[in-house]
Amino acid sequence: MCGILGIISKKDIITPMIEGLKKLAYRGYDSSGIATINNNQINCVKSQGNLDQLQKKLINEELIGNVGIGHTRWATHGVPNESNAHPHFTDEVAVVHNGIIENYALLKNQIVETGITFKSETDTEAIAHLITLYLKSGMSSYEAIRATTEDIKGSYALAIIMRSEPNKLFAVRKGSPLAVGSSENENYIGSDG
Repeated sequence: MCGILGIISKKDIITPMIEGLKKLAYRGYDSSGIATINNNQINCVKSQGNLDQLQKKLINEELIGNVGIGHTRWATHGVPNESNAHPHFTDEVAVVHNGIIENYALLKNQIVETGITFKSETDTEAIAHLITLYLKSGMSSYEAIRATTEDIKGSYALAIIMRSEPNKLFAVRKGSPLAVGSSENENYIGSDG
């Protein structure tokens, strides 16, 4: 049970991201987070607790960018803490997810065999690692996302940002709802369930 949001804009997206996440947090949630790309790196701030806790952290941490993804979470995999909060990210990719990946334990075991250590107990972290592994094998962004969606079983709405493509926001769904919106200067995606 969670809500995801993605925004790509010509201006900084942190304030609209917080406002959008507030609209998705109508049922109450146990953690939240936002990731952006700035200066050729993925930056992420996550917090346990409601969105007020995330806003307090953002006062002390500089998080800027014109492309970003955010998440409000009600724990389904892993306890409600900062490590399990979304977005989940690697050096190359950040992902937020609405849904449940049914075969994540199998995927996690396969990923761990490559030498990767997981930082969370969530099914979503496997998605970030899979996309990264495919990128490192030489696939394009689209190919890596497509290969990952062929590997995962279950329902999902995903919002993805990539360090190598800092002016793009990727979104894909299967089973979970995903809304797409646009205006003259911004594009949005959102999902809750």
